[in-house]
Amino acid sequence: MPNTLERTSLDERLSAAKRASAVLATATADQKNRGLRAIADAVRGNIERITPANRLDLDIGASNGLSTGLLDRLTLDERRLGALADAVLEIAALVDPVGEVIGGKTLPNGLKLSQVRVPFGVVGAIYEARPNVTIDIAALALKSGNAAVLRGGSAAENTNRVLVELISDALESVGLPGDAVQTVDDFGRAGAAHLMRARGFIDVLIPRGSADLINTVVAESTVPVIETGAGVVHVFLDESASEEWAVDIVHNAKVQRPSVCNAIETLLVHRDAADRLLPPVVRALTASGVTIHGDDRVRRLVPDAVPATEDDWRAEYYTLDLAVAIVDDLDAALAHIAEYSTHHTESIVTNDHANAERFLAEVDSAVVMVNASTRFTDGGEFGFGAEVGISTQKLHARGPMGLPELTSTKWLVRGSGHVRA
Repeated sequence: MPNTLERTSLDERLSAAKRASAVLATATADQKNRGLRAIADAVRGNIERITPANRLDLDIGASNGLSTGLLDRLTLDERRLGALADAVLEIAALVDPVGEVIGGKTLPNGLKLSQVRVPFGVVGAIYEARPNVTIDIAALALKSGNAAVLRGGSAAENTNRVLVELISDALESVGLPGDAVQTVDDFGRAGAAHLMRARGFIDVLIPRGSADLINTVVAESTVPVIETGAGVVHVFLDESASEEWAVDIVHNAKVQRPSVCNAIETLLVHRDAADRLLPPVVRALTASGVTIHGDDRVRRLVPDAVPATEDDWRAEYYTLDLAVAIVDDLDAALAHIAEYSTHHTESIVTNDHANAERFLAEVDSAVVMVNASTRFTDGGEFGFGAEVGISTQKLHARGPMGLPELTSTKWLVRGSGHVRA
């Protein structure tokens, strides 16, 4: 835990974020959009400042044995920085959710009620090796009228320091408080521990990262948490699935970017389609460097597959590895998903309408798909500009979280001398 001086300075930082949140809560959409455009310009205009800091983090990560998947997540090159700046501008173009009236009525006594969206206040985020999250959360928090306090982890500390400095300067350049986006990375693990117990300063806390990180935050936080989940994601190839769709969807879902939470980790294949579908699907995967971890029935068709163990069905690889099982029917696929899924995203490939609708209805995950790659579970793809995370819980928000999910509501009551009898 931090010593007294560190505690005081950390609380002072959180107090500054709280004060900034009061300013943002009443900022106009135009003021916030000018801040967002300034952030996008800062990202584009400081690539030569950001990328050296990022290379330093990558070098340190490689020397510390960081996995290939985490190194990929950690990387911010010119192309990715350009995409981040574009996402910030997309957020600026979205409708401001603050003040939206989502319900209301006039009571028989004449009292007028309206329920409106309001910011949370201060959003805390704890994440690891994902400097893109620094930009995404800062931009979404700003547009939804929230301040943000970030703990981005030691793996990306140099990159995040530069990004937060650029964001703060950008906000001040348009007359918004630079304290609206802050990092507590310099406090190390103690900073994360303090965020989890900062009731009165942090209004909601969002963890993003490994299952261990998320479980720790959920178990230890006294601040309300929106739980984002690990991504043990499934695709089920039904008996009626076409070969072309099966090959394309599975390959895209695993290979396009294996280090992210919406990449599939387990492929289930209907036994009556295995002889037809598994060989071409596996050929496409192995040609792209994927290692197959198969059950006994899979290994009869794919002799080179690594024998799958119980751990493989629970694995979030983040690498070019894929667990594959042959199941007897849709019921067996649903049972496997119910047992091993982290309730993130699941997809069925099928030409059977009844099976598709049953899969949609019975799978208990944040996003359930038919005939589509799981890589579409993403705030940007859903039209949110970016995402704060993908919520796998059932309260407040579920699935990719954008601007509305960073708001609460309050009731406004307008009367004319009303008193209760």
